[in-house]
This record gives sequence, C-alpha cells and structure tokens, in this order.
Amino acid sequence: MRFTFLVILLSLIALDLSQVSAEEQDADQRQKGDPTQQELKELKDQVHSLKSEVNELRGQMESAASLSAQKPAPFQGRGAAGSSLMNPKISLDGLFAAAASSEPDLQNIETGGHDPNQRGVTVQNVELTLSSAVDPYFTGNANIVYQLDRNGESFVELEEAYLTTTSLPWNLQVKAGQFFSPFGRLNPTHPHAWDFADQPLVNGRFLGPDGLRGPGIQISYLFPLPIYSEAIVAVQNGTGETGFSFRNRPGDVLFGRTLVDRPVAHLTDLLIIPRLVGSADLTDTQTIVLGISGAFGPNASGTDTRTSIVGADFFYKWKPLRAESGWPFVAWQTEVMARRYEAGPVDDPSAPLPKQILRDRGGYTQLLWGFKRQWVAGFRLDYVAGAGGDPALDPLRDRRFRVSPDVSFYPSEFSKWRLQYNRDEIQSRDKVVHSVFLQWEFLIGEHGAHKF
Repeated sequence: MRFTFLVILLSLIALDLSQVSAEEQDADQRQKGDPTQQELKELKDQVHSLKSEVNELRGQMESAASLSAQKPAPFQGRGAAGSSLMNPKISLDGLFAAAASSEPDLQNIETGGHDPNQRGVTVQNVELTLSSAVDPYFTGNANIVYQLDRNGESFVELEEAYLTTTSLPWNLQVKAGQFFSPFGRLNPTHPHAWDFADQPLVNGRFLGPDGLRGPGIQISYLFPLPIYSEAIVAVQNGTGETGFSFRNRPGDVLFGRTLVDRPVAHLTDLLIIPRLVGSADLTDTQTIVLGISGAFGPNASGTDTRTSIVGADFFYKWKPLRAESGWPFVAWQTEVMARRYEAGPVDDPSAPLPKQILRDRGGYTQLLWGFKRQWVAGFRLDYVAGAGGDPALDPLRDRRFRVSPDVSFYPSEFSKWRLQYNRDEIQSRDKVVHSVFLQWEFLIGEHGAHKF
C-alpha cells in the first residue's frame, strides 16, 4: 500500500513540475507571484528524495519475493494435487454376482478366487483402499479385502500394502511391501477393474486363484526413448496360496504330489519376476502395448524342484479424437503363457510317481466394443492344455476351451452392471457346462473411477 501511495504522489508532483516549467517561460506570470527559483529547487529535492525511498522499497519487495520463492511449498505428493498427508484417499468397492449353472459345484470349474463360486449370489470382493503421499519421497497404498465363502464364513486378507518412491534419479522407481507380481496385464489388476465377471482360465491355473503376489521389492527403469518403454524386476517370497506354482502351501496336494516346506536358504529360493513393456501411438486414435514377462523360482513338490513361467501380452485400443467421455472405443487384449513345472518323485509304494517335467500352455483373447456411452460389449476366448504326466485325469491340467460373451452397463463412473454367459468345454467332463452371471458393483469414496 505504501509503495502504491508513493507512486501516485510522484505522479502528482511531476504534473506540478511540468506546469511550473511552463510558467517559467512566461515572464508575465513570474511577475505575478508564481513559484520562485528557490521554491522550484525545493520541489525538485523532494522528488529526488521520494524517488530514493521508492527504489529502497522496491528492493525490499524483491528481496522478500526471492526468499519466499526459496521456501519449499507444502508437499502434496506426486499425482495427488490438493490431497493432504493427514487425509489419505479412502474408498470402498463392493463386487457381487448372481450365478446360474449346469454345474452343481461351480467352484470346481471356476479357477479364480474372486470368481462366482456357487449357484445363487457370491460376494466376490469387498475392498477397502487407502492411498496417500507419505512424505516428499514416498507414496503409500493398501488394499484390504473382505470375502464370504460359499459356506458363509467370512475372512479378511491383506491383498496389497506397499510404498513407492517418487524422486529417485536416473528414471528409477522402487516399490516395496506386499504387492501383485508384475506378470502380464491382468495379474496386477484388482477384480473390480476386470472386463469380465471371472478371470481367464490360464491366470487361475498358472498364477493361482488369488493371483501371483507376495512380499518383496520391485525396481523399474523407464528408458529415455521417444516411446514409452519400461523394464521391471521384482523379487518376492513366492510362498503359500499366492505363490501357487511355486512354494505353495505345505501339506496341500498338487499334481499328485503332497507339497513340502521349502524355506528360503539362498537367493535362488526367492521368486524372480522380470518384465519388459513398451507402448506407442500408431496414429492419433490408435495405441498399442506389448509386453513379455517371466516368473522363475522353486516349487514345493520336492526339495530341489523348480518352476518357470513365461508369457507375452498384447493390447490395442482405438478411440476417435472426438470421443465423448471415452466412447466409442474398441479394445483388444491377448495374453499367452507357458509353464514348465518340475514335479518331484513320490515314494509311496501304493502310488509311486517318478520325477516328471509337466508342461502346460494357455491363453486368452478378448475384444471389447464401447458401442454407446455407458455400454460395453465383450467377447473372450479361453484355452488351456497340459502335456507330460496324465493331464486328462487332473482337473488342474486337462484341456479346456471356453467362450464368454458379456455386456456391461455403467450408470455412472461409480457403479456397474454386467451380464455374462460362459460355454465351457472341459476334457474331463462328458457334457458342456453352461453358466450365466449377473454382476454388480458399487464404489464409494475417493478412488480411481471406471475409465469412460
């Protein structure tokens, strides 16, 4: 305010001086008692004094602004504009399905832990999500899941809880905690983000009913290229039911073998998951994403047995430049996998088994068409098969071919209804299995909404 006042005062004085200068040139006016030369000098001295004061004030203001710019702004976290360290994002997602099937025990043919598991209604997933900036260096995420099994028993599990770095140099990022393994496109996603009511057969068979995940550390590097290209390596424990093809739960029976306890004694006893992924815009309306993944580690069928899984994935999306909230669009996604499982010998005299190499392969391809705002039609093909041993007699390795059309309706970004039909040809069954699912979802709280 003081600075503004001085500027106005200077302007007025300058105007008076210009008038005085004009009057000096008029001798008649000087003779009529106008300002003397002494008075004019005094006015000029006042102007010089005021100018000096203005310059001093301007310098003080510039110094204050410089100090203010050097102060760090209150930290809000990467990608979390407006959020507070004391107020994390919290949301609750509920996912349910009603099922009708020609298979009396639906759980026997659905390979996913979050798939519809019985005739009638299934609580597929109720998920509490928390996320926040931790400090200027880390963000934190946690997903806590509630489920109700077909016997009405409730259970809660920690699905994910991890921190992620935000400011490492050299295009590096580290994730540490409990998290989904970075294998393929579908495995790292949560059930509410799936495009169908159940997960693909190959994911359930190779990566387990609840997906491949566990405690560990992940390092990723973003290549300095004109197209997106990233290399990821994760090291995890790979134990229990979430390490399905690896150090699965001791005492369970898998592929005719009773699983043993395989504690971690060396680095080679851990699960290693490398992944390489890249994407590029083919045109202004078309994008393609390609990825390759691997998972390598010990399994619990013997004391020196190992498992290797390799996979490749492909994603393509078309969306016009003038899309309305994301519609219309076409998306095509495909994943293929192959597993090599060293099965340990069984010394039981009543049912001896030699050490065997069990090989399995499979994949899925799905096409989505967002034909109208809020509406998406989908079609998925699944195929899995095994070789080595006697896969026809093992429900976890027999040949299966499944066709699944569906249609989804999104009343808003926070709710969903989906109708799906499955036609399932199973080698160990005499008849084709037919199933129909009606799925619904609600989302409350601050959370990433459905992609429109």
